[in-house]
Amino acid sequence: MDYNISFFLTALGLGVGLAMDAFSVSLANGLAEPSMKIRKMTCVAGVFGIFQGIMPLIGWVCVHTLVTYFTVFQKFIPYIALILLAFIGGKMIYEGIKGEDEVGLRKLTFSGLMIQGVATSIDALSVGFTISGYNVWGALLNAGIIAFMTFLICFAGIIIGKNLGTRLKGKASVLGGVILVLIGLEIFVSSFFSA
Repeated sequence: MDYNISFFLTALGLGVGLAMDAFSVSLANGLAEPSMKIRKMTCVAGVFGIFQGIMPLIGWVCVHTLVTYFTVFQKFIPYIALILLAFIGGKMIYEGIKGEDEVGLRKLTFSGLMIQGVATSIDALSVGFTISGYNVWGALLNAGIIAFMTFLICFAGIIIGKNLGTRLKGKASVLGGVILVLIGLEIFVSSFFSA
């Protein structure tokens, strides 16, 4: 395996491209919870990074072992992402309209974060096909770069969302929910054009 500049540029490009959905969700999380502490911000960005790094590895393993089963599953990815993000976003919109975020009920929970992590990274499974020619170390290095880039981008998204959230006050949860639903729709609709 040749770890040249092209390898690293490709990995960085994949990292940035895959992180965009997670960035938008991080922005929504910052909007919904403008008082989020640095420790939680690091944890949230870390979870997105881990999911974005693991999914291509799972895809890589599938290519090398279960390729026929994976191609059957791949057509359901946009539906799963849409359902998960629409559920979370719809709940945020509902709570924002009811004013529940005003009394602090709209904090990001561990289970909510796990659902967001899966929903935003599930499309990264298909990256396993693009890195299928890599050996184990190449796939691991690629996944590490993707995870690191996602972490940085999501951390920035939370900071931006927090700054906007303090200015938007009660509307932040509604706006964050709308962003999540739109991301789910974008993943779903774009799957028909990339197929």
